[in-house]
Amino acid sequence: MKRKYLAAATLAALGTLASGAYAQTSVTVYGIVDTGIEYVNNANANKDSLLRQSSGAMNTSRIGFRGTEDLGGGLKAVFQLENGFKTDTGEFDSAGVLFNRQANVGLEGSFGRVVLGRSFTTTYDFILPFDPMGYSAQYSWVTSAGATGGRKDGMPTNLQNIVKYQGKFGDFKLGATYGFGETAGSTSDSAKYDLGVGYESGPFRIAATFDRVNSAAISATNGAYSSAYDRATSIHLAGSYQLGSDLILSLGYRNYKKTLASNAADLRSDFFWGGASYKVTPVVTLIGAIYYQNIKNVASGKDADPIMYSVRGKYALSKRTDLYLSAAYSKAKNSQLVGLSRDDLAYGSSQTGVIAGIQHRF
Repeated sequence: MKRKYLAAATLAALGTLASGAYAQTSVTVYGIVDTGIEYVNNANANKDSLLRQSSGAMNTSRIGFRGTEDLGGGLKAVFQLENGFKTDTGEFDSAGVLFNRQANVGLEGSFGRVVLGRSFTTTYDFILPFDPMGYSAQYSWVTSAGATGGRKDGMPTNLQNIVKYQGKFGDFKLGATYGFGETAGSTSDSAKYDLGVGYESGPFRIAATFDRVNSAAISATNGAYSSAYDRATSIHLAGSYQLGSDLILSLGYRNYKKTLASNAADLRSDFFWGGASYKVTPVVTLIGAIYYQNIKNVASGKDADPIMYSVRGKYALSKRTDLYLSAAYSKAKNSQLVGLSRDDLAYGSSQTGVIAGIQHRF
């Protein structure tokens, strides 16, 4: 009889522990569904115009799962799985990759957060708040410009095989990312490094980042790998100032350099942007931005030096649903090709686009 009571008490205790653990664990399903109708000119080699449906025009459409488990003592286990998809076709953003945006697990505490797996870089996280257009595919160039006739020097956005740290201490924010090259015999071959620091006080915010991406080593004639590889390095500086509760002004700069294993001249560029976001009413927001890239060391001497002007108007139907209308104009020098999108090929030395869409967040 005593054994029966003991067994019952043990089962009850285990049930209590299980329900307690369950109560301290949370999983959130979230996402964005964004679709618009876009018109662009100079859309092919014949300079024809194009009317199309476009996915993720304001922000990339995505679905994700985010979870935490309280481990006690202020320590939490965290994970995030996130996939980007195209609403116009239903396809993944990256063919054959289930979680192309995020796939990581780690720990969070008073020291900050450390995750391992696939995630956005420190540069991406720290500089995103200073792009008035929010890294949109239509129409922002902060992640990379659209000068297909010249070069698309940009930032590393998300990487796989990384360890990423981020922590906030008073008004300061610190971040670091390391990406394993996973090449036998070399820790530098294909490795990635990223550091960031941010500061926020009242209406003023500023951030600075440094990143380096090593390419795969060049294969030697005997089939072995040499120690020579291309190295792309960029430095970002960005800041913003909020005037009242309705107007935010932003500025940013990127210095880019790619050192080539072939010992050819370095590829260099300076990229600048600036803009503003103004809340006209509680439901209407106007955004404007200018992006300019000064490309250097082009072999032909005919730099594209592209510039793009972007505007957007948003109307909030609710806290989760917006209607938007965006327009942009881009132009390159020396008859080089330039496009509005950082992803699409360009077919002219200028391009104009307009897109109207709807976005829902859940």
